[in-house]
Parts: sequence; C-alpha cells; structure tokens
Amino acid sequence: MLAARLHLGPERHLALEEVPVPEPGPDQVLVEVAAAGVCLSDIHLIDGTLTPLFLDGDVVTLGHEVSGTVHSLGPDVTGAKVGDRVLLQAGEERDGAVFTRGVDYDGGWAEYALARVDTLVPIPDDLPFEQACFIPDAVSTPWAAITATAQVRAAEPVGVWGVGGLGAHGVQLLRLIGAAPIIAVDPLPAARERALEFGADLALDSADPALRSQIFAATGGTGLAAAFDFAGVAAVREQAIVCLGKGGRLVLVGLTDKPITITGGTAFSFFGQQLRGHYGSTADHVTELVKLQRLHRVDFARSVSAVVPLADAEKAVAALESKQGNPIRIVLQP
Repeated sequence: MLAARLHLGPERHLALEEVPVPEPGPDQVLVEVAAAGVCLSDIHLIDGTLTPLFLDGDVVTLGHEVSGTVHSLGPDVTGAKVGDRVLLQAGEERDGAVFTRGVDYDGGWAEYALARVDTLVPIPDDLPFEQACFIPDAVSTPWAAITATAQVRAAEPVGVWGVGGLGAHGVQLLRLIGAAPIIAVDPLPAARERALEFGADLALDSADPALRSQIFAATGGTGLAAAFDFAGVAAVREQAIVCLGKGGRLVLVGLTDKPITITGGTAFSFFGQQLRGHYGSTADHVTELVKLQRLHRVDFARSVSAVVPLADAEKAVAALESKQGNPIRIVLQP
C-alpha cells in the first residue's frame, strides 16, 4: 500500500513509499482509510519542531486525524464489524502514557491503518469522511480548551487569537455554547472575514495599536473573561494578557517553546488573572462532538478547504505551511 512516511534523524524528510498492508492483532482492526487531515503538528514533525517521544524506530507514517471503514478484524475482536464507518481517536493509552497516532506509531496517511478497537468512534451515515477525520484534534482540541480548561460560560466575553485550523473551530464552538461577545484577532483580512462567517461578533487586526481599547469598548469596559492563543506565538500571549478583565484567564492552546512574558505583573496579580496551559483533548471530547454532529448542532462542511490525493501529500504540506488559499483543513484521500 502507499504511505507517507516520515524519516527522522539528521536528514529528516517525508517520503511516499510502498509498504506492506499491516495485519491486525488480537485487539486491533484494520481500517481502510477514507480521509486524513493535514495538521500544523504534522508540519512541525517534518521540520523538527516536534519529535516523537515513544516511537519505536526512526520511521513513522504520519496522520493523527483519520476516518474510514473497518476492513478486517484481528483474532477474537468484538465491538466492531466489517463495514463500520468510523473515525479514529488521535491516540491511545499504554501503561499510563498517551501514545499519539501518526507520531508514536503509524497513522493514517496511508491506504490502510491499524487501530486498537477501543479507539474506534462510530460516525453517522450522513457525516462525510472528509469532515469526520479532523474532529479529533482540529475540533476536539478547541472544544476541550473551551469547555474543560477555560470553562467558558454563556454570555462571557471571549477573545480568539489566530483564526486558522484551531481558531476557526474555536469561534464556531464558542458561538455554540453562548459566549458573548466573541472577538477574533488575526493579522490576515481573509482570516478576520472567516471569523465573522463562523460566528464572531467582532474581528480585529492584531497590528492595530488601538486593539486593547477596542476590546474593552466591545466588552463594556470589563475586558475578556477568557482569551485563547490558538497561534502559539509569544507576541500574541503578551497582547492577550493585557486584554483580560478581572479573573480573566489566558488559555495557551497553540504550541511554542518561547518564553511567556507577563506585561504588568502587578495588575495580573491584583485582578486575579490566570494562565492555563492546554494540550489536545480526551476521548470523551471527541464522542461529544460526534453526538453534536449527529444532532446537527455543528457543521464542519466549511472547514474542508481542499481534498488532495495521498500521492500529493508533500504538496498538501507545502500548501498548509505557506497558508496557500488560507486553509482551515486540507484532507488527504487515498
């Protein structure tokens, strides 16, 4: 089968290769991949910003956002049947550690993928595979950040910095739970326009020197109850902190290894503000989103920016890295 494989080491590179179709073991199923998302994390793995923690060896098939059809079952496997339409959780727990699909073990940038049976999530017949595949991560990460880490309540004013793959869904999900107003901040005009289409009440340019005063005016002088850094940029964090109100919390969703600077530390303490780190999501967040989709409370059709053949994986990576066409999610299709 065809697979897009990341070779680690000093000459790290992505290569399309023909590899054997894997055989499912006692607790596994073999999934015929229908769609797999291309994520910024994949780019960070390719460029060396991220490195697998638990990978056995120095080559891995990328792809942690995967959907498809159960093709065959391992010995004595129950709980799934051939033909089931499923998405795959982005990882699995082993001996108390979380192993990430497409990072610590082979993922879904391939024609077939192995999955432990307890990581399968059935999806409704009316949910297209290309929309289902990126619910784990691209949608579940902001959902978990909003509901679990930030614990946003209805009518709370919120700010979203970075309206890319995570931030666009963040805006949509904040609208779903009733946050108000939702203020999106992005330097790109196209991203700001998209934020308004996805449900933001206001979209502001991060380069505007009047940004802070605009946010306080839009919130009736209170400032933000919660701000989300979906960009993973140090300057964003410094900008967002000074837009927080009393008890406001800044949630760090985008990843960066740069230092965090709190401008005005005395005010930060006086107003009881908080920094909250966030990473990924749990299995429950994914199943919650599938339930919401089944009841047509959310719609991810607008998030599919392009569907690209697996053979063009390198082109898809380049397009996302350069933000060609301002994509939300580029999806690979074997």
